[in-house]
This record gives sequence, structure tokens and C-alpha cells, in this order.
Amino acid sequence: MNDTIRDVVFVDGVRTPFGKAGKMYDETRADDMIIRCIRSLLERNPSLPPEKIDEVALAATTQTGDQGLTMGRTASLLAGLPKTVPGFSIDRMCAGAMTAVTTTASAIASRNYDLVIAGGVESMSNHPMGEGADPNPRIIAEKLVDPEALQMGKTAENIHDLYPEITKDRADAYAAQTQARYAEHVKQLQNDIVSMSAYSSEEGWTVANGDEPPRPGTTVEGLAELKTPFRPYGRVTAGNSAPLTDGATACVLTDSETASDMGLSAAMKMVGYAFSGVDPEVMGIGPVPATEKALAKAGLSIDDIGLFEINEAFAVQVLAFLDHFKISETDPRVNPWGGAIAVGHPLASSGVRLMTQLARQFAERPDVRYGITTMCVGIGQGGTVIWENPNYEGSK
Repeated sequence: MNDTIRDVVFVDGVRTPFGKAGKMYDETRADDMIIRCIRSLLERNPSLPPEKIDEVALAATTQTGDQGLTMGRTASLLAGLPKTVPGFSIDRMCAGAMTAVTTTASAIASRNYDLVIAGGVESMSNHPMGEGADPNPRIIAEKLVDPEALQMGKTAENIHDLYPEITKDRADAYAAQTQARYAEHVKQLQNDIVSMSAYSSEEGWTVANGDEPPRPGTTVEGLAELKTPFRPYGRVTAGNSAPLTDGATACVLTDSETASDMGLSAAMKMVGYAFSGVDPEVMGIGPVPATEKALAKAGLSIDDIGLFEINEAFAVQVLAFLDHFKISETDPRVNPWGGAIAVGHPLASSGVRLMTQLARQFAERPDVRYGITTMCVGIGQGGTVIWENPNYEGSK
């Protein structure tokens, strides 16, 4: 028996265009979006044999309606995969797709899977976060968490309280920066966006080819005028937060040997990952302990990381991470192509968007060896995955 741990590689990732909640995809089924991603992966990688896929792991935060009924299995059937391919659904709120990747990657490393598809989808138009949820009242009554922990915008205001040096002006400046970086790199981002048909009872069928949420031309002056809905005279606004968004993502994972045998290219190699819990009332600081934990396990330091893909649920959460690690908020290594404040954050799908962007950046940056994808998670968690660039010039 060969019990050696195998290298896990990220082969390819795609996503639908992201849409504003209540707009482009308001009458589009969530499962149809993830089906489109699965089919696109197969089209982009014709040497990938569908019958060899060992698992389809798909995430959704609200697992009901068109996001329910073990979507990993039903979507794989509807995407045309053989009936012999199993699938399951997973939920870790915002880190759903990230967890789908890390869970199946562990199975690949331990030789239980050879080839998987992992991803996530969220229709925030039709499934607002918390829809149908019935939290046990003891979680509040026994003071395990403050009621504000169940409202993500209020947890962001709490981070501003915890770190008063992170002002609204800094948050707005970061938000304007990420909008500008997205606008500058929209052509590179388009390489991994697959067109998606969308239906409207008023306009009929349309084809979505690009993201709907970005606001080009955003200025700090304009952001300063926005209301603070979570607290009177607060600091969190619609402009320095990720918009409510619909969208889906999916990726192909395998091991180095299988990739070579199947003629698949490795876009990046997984080095390690970690998840961590924090006080739910300040869930946005979750990426800090998760990153420290992942780096320690990998024997690396923050100085080894050449690219950072940080999910921008709120600007304050990114700034707290950067301040902790003494990284400038204008550092070109951080979300160089823009982030969720511009493109949107369809909850469970976002983890694979981060990975796909990092993989694309690795291809353009042979001078960078390591990068991370990291995100905060509702109810007080953080997740971080460390990746290695196979194009790194120092390894040749």
C-alpha cells in the first residue's frame, strides 16, 4: 500500500458573471448557474474524462429550494456527468466553496480521490442570508453570542470600534482603490468568466457576459456621502462593503501525477490550509488567526507571501488583516485585480473566485512563489489556503 501524501493541484476555475441581487439573475435558478460552470470546465479541459471524476462538492449558504436537495449530486446529473459520479453539498457560509476545495483536496492528498470538481453558488436575490433559519434561542439567551453577531454589517462596525485607527476615511479610500483595480484589470478577469443566460419576465432572455456590481469611477468623495445603515453616524456603508450578489464558481482539482497522465496543466499547488474560530461579534478578523495557523503549519512567514487574495466582505475587515501583518493598504500584492467590494460576494461561491484569480496572477508572475486566499466567515470564523506557483522562476 502506498501511503505517501500526494501534492494537490488546482487545474482550472471558472465563474459566471456576478449579478446584483434583485437584478440580472432575479428569475434565474441558482442550480442552473453552477451547472453552467461545471459544463464550462469540461469544455475548457477536453482531456478531462468525466467518468473519472470522483466527487462533485458544491456549497451554498442557504440550502433550500433551487439551492437544496444535495445540489452537488443533482447539479452534476443536470450538467451531463455520468450517473456514476457522486456529489454532495456543503455549508460554511462565506467559506463554502473554500471548504469544498479543502475537504476534497484532503481526500486527493490521502489517495481516496484522484479528480474532483468543487465550487459554490449563491442566489442572494432569492435566498437572502438567514432565510428560513431558526437559530436555537439559547445561543442568545445563554449569552454565547451577542445578537449583533447575526448581522454581518454590525460585526463590521464592531471591528471599527475595536480598531479605532481604522477610520471610515481609510475604509472609503480602500474601497475606491479596489474599484479602480478591478476596472484596470477587467480584461484579465474576463478570461475565466463564462457567459450565462438569464431570464426576465419583462425583458425575456438575455446573455450575461460581464459583472454587474462594479462601479467604475468611484471616488472617495462620493463614498463619503453614503449612509451608514447599520448604525447612526457609523462607518460601514454600501460603498465600503461587498454588495449583495448572485453568482456561481467551480474548479477542477487533482494530484500532480494524475494531472500529467490526463494532459491537464497545474495552475497552482496547494501548500496547506487552516480554519479558525473567533468571537462571532467581530467575525471579520477571522482571516488573521487562520492565516497565522496556516503559515505555522506550512513553516512559512507572512514575508514569504507574494500575492494576497483577501475576500472583501467589508473594507474594515481587510484593513484589520493588513494592519496586523504590517502590510500597507496600497500594497500592490493585495487584491491586485480588485475584490468583492467591486465584483460582489455571492457568499458560498467566493472562495473559488479568489483561487481562480490567484491562479491567473501566478501565470503572469513567475517571480512570485507563494500566495494565499483568505476570507472571514459568518458566526465567527476565518479560512486561509496557501498556494505555490508552479511557474516560479526560482524552482527551475
